[in-house]
Amino acid sequence: MAPRTSTSPTVIALIPAHNEEARIAGAIGGLRAQHHQPDRVVVVADNCTDRTEDIAYAAGAEVFKTYDNVHKKAGALNQALEYFVPQLHPDDLILIQDADTVISPTFIGAARTAMGEKVPAVGGIFHGEAGGGLLGMLQRMEFHRYADDIKRKRNRADVLTGTGTLFRVGVLREVRRGRLAGRVGDGTSYYSLVSLTEDDEITKAIKTLGYRTVSPPGCEVVTEVMPNLPKLWHQRIRWQRGALENLREYGLTRVTAPYVFRQLMMGFSCIALLLYFVLMALILVLFGWPSLDPFWASIGLIFMAEKVFTVRKAGLRAQLLAALIVVELLYDLFQHFVYFRSLFDMLLRRRERWMAT
Repeated sequence: MAPRTSTSPTVIALIPAHNEEARIAGAIGGLRAQHHQPDRVVVVADNCTDRTEDIAYAAGAEVFKTYDNVHKKAGALNQALEYFVPQLHPDDLILIQDADTVISPTFIGAARTAMGEKVPAVGGIFHGEAGGGLLGMLQRMEFHRYADDIKRKRNRADVLTGTGTLFRVGVLREVRRGRLAGRVGDGTSYYSLVSLTEDDEITKAIKTLGYRTVSPPGCEVVTEVMPNLPKLWHQRIRWQRGALENLREYGLTRVTAPYVFRQLMMGFSCIALLLYFVLMALILVLFGWPSLDPFWASIGLIFMAEKVFTVRKAGLRAQLLAALIVVELLYDLFQHFVYFRSLFDMLLRRRERWMAT
């Protein structure tokens, strides 16, 4: 699947949207500001009952309306891809981005540069938008650390994020053929309809087909942060449960082994943190507040320094919050509850539910 060199590939941007009247103009504006602009911007309007379609038209985008779709975002994208992909050359490109996301002006250019024969899909590096109070700040800090982790891994993308990913048309066709042949996950189209996290699933599909996925510098995106705990809970349950279900779907393979290992390490870290809190509670009950020990104090300072250093690009407020330690420990505890609830529900085979956030 070597890239075509005789002519420049056609680039189509697809924005799946369900009642996104407050954000769709910003997403389209980000595409219009690209240094390498897409040839077409298409809003995939999925069962919209607000002004999403009107605003999209006014912003200069095309609108593709879904029909009888009951499979949420994945179903909407499949309908759009089934319409557009047959019209395109294998080396043409399709950008898929969320309606609540604004991609950086360099995104398409940087993604095209990063593509190669073995890299047919390039994902974004997401950052949280401003606002959201303390909870928004904690999410932005988390996203900054994730971005640094991608950089440390030489831009390797573990997930082709739904916030923004550029695909070569040829690999989308290959994914569909792979599903029909039983080589990759469930389904008969481009995206899986049973996965709660279709972006994570299609990443595993592409890797299973023998390709690499990357998220290089220049492909930054700014996306929504959850404004309250209930919304964050539902978002993270969907992410975590989806990741676990995708691993169960694919089984233990060369591709999934690193993901399985990370899930195991996450489980061990969850148990370790809970045991730490239990131990500290027992010490306080049995012996009262412990005296300051220089050795353990130095360990705590090293831990605090690491927390502060890893959010250095997020600004002074983030560094001050990281220095408090306890706030992020509580946020970590929240994430651990998400992990255990997702694992518990999967083991009991409770019905998965997709909930909009």
